[in-house]
Amino acid sequence: MKRDEALDKAKTFICGDRDRDYGSPKGSFELIAKLWSAYLGIDLKARDAGIMMALLKIARLKTSGKVDSSLDLIGYGACITELDTEVDVESTPDYKKSN
Repeated sequence: MKRDEALDKAKTFICGDRDRDYGSPKGSFELIAKLWSAYLGIDLKARDAGIMMALLKIARLKTSGKVDSSLDLIGYGACITELDTEVDVESTPDYKKSN
């Protein structure tokens, strides 16, 4: 599979069924982070959950060459990027003026 095909396939995963089944990456990762935080006794954020899920896929890639793990890794990278570049609309000055 070529790079562009892998990116397209990963996009169908994270912007299709998984998004409908599990909700937004932010909401899903926030819930995962809360559960892991409670279990570990430390404070984790949504971004931490995304990175740790990516690390899980890396561990799986180390033991098998299954394509779905590498495609999931691409997807987690995209979701982490979305979290990193998300603009909090409610905290912007223009939003506060209009409401």
